Amino acid sequence: MSNIAGKAYAMNVITPIRWYMTWINKVIFWVALRKPATLKGLITLSLIHYARWVIIGKNQFPHLDERQPKEKLNYAYMLFFSNFNGSWAQYVDSFTFAIPSGLDLFWKWNIRYPKSVPLTPFHSYIQFNQVQTDHYYNAYPMAAANDVKAAKTLKAELIAFDASYGKAEPEQFLKQYKALLRSLQHDLGDMQPTPIVSLADQAKGE
Repeated sequence: MSNIAGKAYAMNVITPIRWYMTWINKVIFWVALRKPATLKGLITLSLIHYARWVIIGKNQFPHLDERQPKEKLNYAYMLFFSNFNGSWAQYVDSFTFAIPSGLDLFWKWNIRYPKSVPLTPFHSYIQFNQVQTDHYYNAYPMAAANDVKAAKTLKAELIAFDASYGKAEPEQFLKQYKALLRSLQHDLGDMQPTPIVSLADQAKGE
């Protein structure tokens, strides 16, 4: 499936919204950007690489050629796209548990939005409106978001260690190096394919 590249999954969801209600969503997004605390539950989800909501007006879809028929749309649309680690179900569930009220606030005005809880109707809504990714490139497919954070920490610590003990006597160097390894245990991951979460998720990737 082209939605998946190594440990990462690309999600695109486009949902209709009454065009005369889009101003409410724009105000909500404006407030959320200026008060990050409102998205604290989302920001703390380490599995997310990126997430964004965009409002597309009913007359804002690209018209690439004069021969291309112009659409007469009844609705504006809200595009949500995100890159994340783990399975589709893990992500949607984590999103729901992290900011259930936030999801309801963002999608409240969208056509037939069922609310984020209970999960089953919300899953069905996302699946129905999801657009499959035709092409997805990931420069480091085996690196999850946490792997990248760990690598940055590891690099900084190694540079500092070299500055302090690069010219130390062998015994002192070995002692300090072992201490460094102990302190960095949580940052010494292995960039390998993730284990199969379920047979359903395995089937999605085939």
